Amino acid sequence: MNTQATEKKITVAVLLLALVLPVWLYPVLMAQLACMALFACSLNLLFGYAGLLSFGHAAFFGIAAYATGYMTKAWGFTPELALLGALLLVMLVAFCTGSLAIRRKGIYFSMITLALSQLVYFIIVAAPFSNNEDGYQGVPRGAFLGLLDLGNNYVLYYFVLAIVVLTWWGVHRVVNSPYGEVLKAIKDNEQRVTSLGYNVNRYKVLAFTLSAGVAAIAGGLKTLVFGLASLSDVHWHLSTDGVIMMILGGIGSLIAPVFGATILVLVHHLLSGEFDALVPVIMGVIFVACVLAFRGGVVQYLHTLVRLLTRRAP
Repeated sequence: MNTQATEKKITVAVLLLALVLPVWLYPVLMAQLACMALFACSLNLLFGYAGLLSFGHAAFFGIAAYATGYMTKAWGFTPELALLGALLLVMLVAFCTGSLAIRRKGIYFSMITLALSQLVYFIIVAAPFSNNEDGYQGVPRGAFLGLLDLGNNYVLYYFVLAIVVLTWWGVHRVVNSPYGEVLKAIKDNEQRVTSLGYNVNRYKVLAFTLSAGVAAIAGGLKTLVFGLASLSDVHWHLSTDGVIMMILGGIGSLIAPVFGATILVLVHHLLSGEFDALVPVIMGVIFVACVLAFRGGVVQYLHTLVRLLTRRAP
């Protein structure tokens, strides 16, 4: 069985679990998991397929979170309009910052994205419209298209799941298109792609912008789920969490971020409260163990397991 077929089986299994798990698990927790998985997917799109490691995606997540909260609470926008407005704003910011950042490669690119993220953080801290350290609290969920009341946690979860799945499908279409093939070629050998006449920088900027758009959708959904946009949404720690989720799940696999996000969210949830200080320690241990023993991430071992079960099946 080839890798693509195995990936499809894993994806179908994850989707089926996502549909039924809210019956037993708290739907708001599941919605948070879906948002974080989408955020990790945005980083995986950029690094796993274009080879660009960003430590600044928390800026796009946070801008979308604040923009969604402001448009929903101050302007009375419906959820879909607030998400669309936040998406357009973030993609505009990402295009401008990406045009600057892609002028450098490797660690220098990563440091520029980190610096831009910190710039956005300090702007939000100082800006009067962001309510400074208080952020936006009590953001109304509203009703999708004026019909579906998102105040119901189960309706909210399936609304979030539908948007996450549609966004994931869009990313899948991008990476399996001719454009996606060029991105993979740029990651493998940028000089050869340049010699073939492709404008490499243009492809990188577009990948950066699309990746930021995916992060923006995750940030906007997070605000709707919790009714809150805070400074933690734009802090650089969130970017490192996204990188950890990407590595734990497996780099270069679209479904892998789900597993990395599951590990991170569950560790935070189970240890919240009196054991909150142990979360960084435990995540560090899990990360080191994954790097040393599970270099392909969780998804690589799931591929192996599916192949073994398929061979033993009659």
